Order: sequence, then C-alpha cells, then structure tokens
Amino acid sequence: MHFIPAQGPLPENALAFDNTTDVLAQAAALPGRTTVLLSFPKWTDGRAYSQATLLRGRLKFTGDIVATGDVLVDMLPLLARCGFSAVQLRADQNLESARRALGFFGRHYQTVPPERSAGASA
Repeated sequence: MHFIPAQGPLPENALAFDNTTDVLAQAAALPGRTTVLLSFPKWTDGRAYSQATLLRGRLKFTGDIVATGDVLVDMLPLLARCGFSAVQLRADQNLESARRALGFFGRHYQTVPPERSAGASA
C-alpha cells in the first residue's frame, strides 16, 4: 500500500465516488480508468469498504483504489483487506505508525500456521 501526503495532490484523471455511490451502477465508467478514489467522510462511516470490495470482487477492477477523507492509521489493516492500494491519511495521522500497522497486519493477521500450510488436513 502506498501513502499520499495529507496535503498532496490526488492522482489526476481519477474517478471519484462519494460513499453513497452505487459502484455497480457505475461499472460503465471504469474501463480505461487506472484509479478510483473512495471517500470516508467520517472514520465511523464504512461504506467505502463495501465499495472497494465490490470494485475488486464483482467488477474485477485492477487499478488503484485510494482511500481519502477521514482515514486513520487504525483503519489500514481493513483497508488493505478490502482492496485499497493507496491511502491519503488524515493530516494528524503519523506515517511511521501507519507503516508499522501495515507491517503488523502482514505478519500476523490471519496467517496460516506452518503445520497447516504444508497440506495437512484439519
């Protein structure tokens, strides 16, 4: 996942959806797009998680999905799990903490124990 500075510019020519947009109804707008921006107006509003999941799962969107708005470090593991590839953290969030959160997620979240990964059955 890559980070866009809080005050930095967002990708040009990106398709921006607010969190009330039905992304399935917007499928015709996706071909040729490399980036979709999904907005979190409040960190407690999780509709953009569902939008990202639909974009990746049903619509097979392979470009960048960027989380914008009220994005906190605590949200990063779930953002990654739902298919976001980039974030623009809220200005008061610490970038080093964000990197640590993603590192922890990659090492520990739903990992397969070694004895199960070698093909052993449960």
